[in-house]
Amino acid sequence: MTKPHSTLLAVTERIRERSRPSRDPYLKRVAEMRTRQRGSDRMGCANVAHAVAGIPASDKFKVVTERAPNIGIVTAYNDMLSAHAPFQHYPDVIKHEARRLGATAQVAGGVPAMCDGVTQGTPGMELSLFSRDVIAMGTAVALTHDMFDAALLLGICDKIVPGLLIGALHFGHLPMVFVPGGPMPSGLSNSAKAKVREQAAQGLVGREGLLDAEMKAYHAPGTCTFYGTANSNQMLMEAMGLHVPGTAFVQPGDAMREALTREAVRTVLGEGTPMSGVTPQERYPVPPIGQLVDERCIVNAMAALLATGGSTNHLIHWVAVARAAGIVIDWDDFSRLSEVVPLLTRVYPNGTADVNEFQAAGGPGFVIGELLGAGLMHGDVLTVRPGGIGEWAHIPAMRGEPSAEGVLHWESALPSRNLHVARPAAEPFSATGGLKLLTGNLGRSVIKVSSVPDDRHVVEAPARVFDSQGALQKAFAAGELERDVVCVVRWQGPQANGMPELHKLTPPLSVLQGKGFKVALVTDGRMSGASGKVPAAIHLSPEAADGGPLAKVRDGDLIRLDAVAGTLEALVPKDEWDARPLATMTDAQREEDGHGLGRELFAGMRRNATTAEQGACTWL
Repeated sequence: MTKPHSTLLAVTERIRERSRPSRDPYLKRVAEMRTRQRGSDRMGCANVAHAVAGIPASDKFKVVTERAPNIGIVTAYNDMLSAHAPFQHYPDVIKHEARRLGATAQVAGGVPAMCDGVTQGTPGMELSLFSRDVIAMGTAVALTHDMFDAALLLGICDKIVPGLLIGALHFGHLPMVFVPGGPMPSGLSNSAKAKVREQAAQGLVGREGLLDAEMKAYHAPGTCTFYGTANSNQMLMEAMGLHVPGTAFVQPGDAMREALTREAVRTVLGEGTPMSGVTPQERYPVPPIGQLVDERCIVNAMAALLATGGSTNHLIHWVAVARAAGIVIDWDDFSRLSEVVPLLTRVYPNGTADVNEFQAAGGPGFVIGELLGAGLMHGDVLTVRPGGIGEWAHIPAMRGEPSAEGVLHWESALPSRNLHVARPAAEPFSATGGLKLLTGNLGRSVIKVSSVPDDRHVVEAPARVFDSQGALQKAFAAGELERDVVCVVRWQGPQANGMPELHKLTPPLSVLQGKGFKVALVTDGRMSGASGKVPAAIHLSPEAADGGPLAKVRDGDLIRLDAVAGTLEALVPKDEWDARPLATMTDAQREEDGHGLGRELFAGMRRNATTAEQGACTWL
């Protein structure tokens, strides 16, 4: 095994020491829960009768008399999300496989799952970030039935996987495996889609042409094919050893999909299909998820995110995930790792390939194999399989029918099948990771540099301040931004309006940049996981609504965004800057952001939300 890189070890130790006051009590609680009797033995007779009243008599006998393992299923199925529509029949497959292995399975509960692609640019997007914590609560409600010996979690997209994982870690005593559904087949290329969006922003393409392009891009069940938050989720689940190895990007229509779902049942029961030369044959006592997700596991996820230029949303989500396991991470940890973790992939928006091409080039298995070989992932972590994280450096393949024994086998993901998409650690696309921390008199923020052209990593221009994304779009349409400009969009943080993604701003800003202007976005809001080629300093903390210095910026202030030096500054004399009063949200703004489409129900979450760097958590 390759010796871990010194920076990897240093960051991990820093996290471990910082986390000790919260991690040690967490592990103690997990250990105490593990010593309890099984649910059907521990609970009252009426409780047990209620729990099994709705299942077949043969399953009741297994649970109560035979004391067979009972798997809880938490599902995010709905057919509004193309990625989650394939989950409709998964519970039937899971129950069948569980019975075949002498176990049982029950759908413990469902969790909400909204599509950011549907709500992007609408008031509904202001519920999006907080839906993560609602999903975590829904997961807790489902598992609180407390009749389960293990759990399978069905979810894929932006807030769903982090929410499921946060909820799962509050039941850290249970073994758990995550079950994805895979990406849709490739349609209109992401680059071509983006081009049509830019043309539409300029009025060169009408609604009919734009809708035609979008329908050709998003056209079938499965995740969207760009490397945004949903697909970054899947990469991180692989790097954490929480999937069946190589499951992430097998398409829903692939015959192997059902075999992998059945393998998830075998895996959580400790009876997974042996990987030749890697996995021993004997039953594997799957570690409880709270023990498995430790500091090393979290650092592995961070390294995988950086190596693939993944979604900036995870600088919020994975802070919250870690905290659910008693682990405290911050953006400095990401920044230090980004200095040594190379960029190994070019997948849209930081390249032209989509996730299907990424999978064909070696996919997550290639990245994990390269990072392990370079000492940039911990190889000694616990996983849901006995062979350790090295198993995740493989790609699954299939022979025979999905229901047959031994149908699955795994092949090495190395070397890369396409060096234009996935490159080895010795010859990366970039020597550093895809994300950068920015600090200065405007606070702390992050930028996704992997998709920004090198000549745009430094932008210095006058500010134009907006109080909403709609105001910026109106200014663009009126031709008011045809110059070098740093667009400042404030009142977009968790406490102000729930921190919506501002992805609708990408096309107009891209048009301005394409005309040769120096353009940047500075905001306390989020951009989509598909953040593109315009430099954007996002997640600015503290946010303007919490007294952050972004509320001091005025039209015409010179702003310097320097992704090379890692700085974000308002170039205003210090005495003047220190004396300048903070702007405040108007009552009309608060009214607008607090009502309609259910936003009233989330007022408590807005009041209680932590900063973006603290995970925008509403439950701490």
